[in-house]
Amino acid sequence: MRIAELIGQPGAHRRIIAIAGPPGSGKSTLASRVVDDLLAAGVAAALMPMDGFHLDDRLLEPRGLLRRKGAPETFDFPGFASALRRVRDEPSVVLPVFDRNREIAIAGAAEIQPDTRLVVVEGNYLALDEDPWRQLAPLWDLCIFLDVPMAELERRLVARWLSFGFEPEVAHARAAGNDLPNAERICRAVGRVDLLVHVGRPSE
Repeated sequence: MRIAELIGQPGAHRRIIAIAGPPGSGKSTLASRVVDDLLAAGVAAALMPMDGFHLDDRLLEPRGLLRRKGAPETFDFPGFASALRRVRDEPSVVLPVFDRNREIAIAGAAEIQPDTRLVVVEGNYLALDEDPWRQLAPLWDLCIFLDVPMAELERRLVARWLSFGFEPEVAHARAAGNDLPNAERICRAVGRVDLLVHVGRPSE
């Protein structure tokens, strides 16, 4: 199943495409480009990042999870799953959006509108073969996973922290302390996917 085939399929519910991968894999960039291309082709599409369902620091700190922010257990999974089911079946759905500058989720900041026929969801754990995340698999009409070598992920993640103005030592520590453990966890437990895309691997 490919995107072009989904567009022409009959059905009452919206089509939902999942683009998953570890942090630094390029899933956000790819998802944005897919939506832009669909809109340019006249398809009523929308982007839905998973990051809007981050738990707030005020909940993470008393649970001892603040340093692990971004790990699977630091998201509102029930809220995310419920929103996805609504996106499939309801005309209009209002969603939260994550503000990276303030590191908080903003409620009611985006809307899936009634004329939207296809939604592209992007996030780290959309194909994670762990409970409760594996419960999402039946919701996807198409699931794409970006597979990137760990060395390349490390390079990208360190570069990301450097771009935020951190010194090299701090950038490496931030990547190693949270991002890379999350990436390893994701890559060890990839569930059912329809399309596996290898990124950043040397040509054979």
